[in-house]
Amino acid sequence: MSAPGNRAEHLHRAGANEGAGNAHHGETVLVGKPPPGADSVLRWILRPARIVTGMSTAMNALRTGPRRVVHLELHTGDQVRAGAFYAELLQWRPELVRRGPGCYLALDLGPAVGGGIIECQTRRPLWLPYVEVERIGEATEHARRLGAAVLLEPRQGPSGWRSVVSSPVAGEVALWEPKR
Repeated sequence: MSAPGNRAEHLHRAGANEGAGNAHHGETVLVGKPPPGADSVLRWILRPARIVTGMSTAMNALRTGPRRVVHLELHTGDQVRAGAFYAELLQWRPELVRRGPGCYLALDLGPAVGGGIIECQTRRPLWLPYVEVERIGEATEHARRLGAAVLLEPRQGPSGWRSVVSSPVAGEVALWEPKR
């Protein structure tokens, strides 16, 4: 390593098992020699812990890459006021979509991601990201194996399948498999 104060020299990707012995899945692990002034108890070199349970999991992650967020959905107790707030603040134009007994407020967030607002009983407004997956059943079970609670089992909608999972440390995420 060169200059002791150069943080970039200390931050690099470690191997899949390096430092993972005491880690929980997804936890940041610090390994190696700490830079001057850092607590020597820390294992240095910031990287996400990778706890691999089998070659198929590792190979699948390499083959498919990171999953992308395709939709953001706001859950709120006041759909109309929330839509007006974001229209004024961010110029997100709402469009009312009627489905069954309720309605959905679709938002134009730009070309990269879809969005919408749903009115429901919630303690406080929250954004739920929808992430595209290849197989909804497998992704939901994977989340369950990682310790997530399944709030909504996979179910079919007009344009695909979704489930919602929640982790006490990672929050909620909707898994989405579009109809192909």
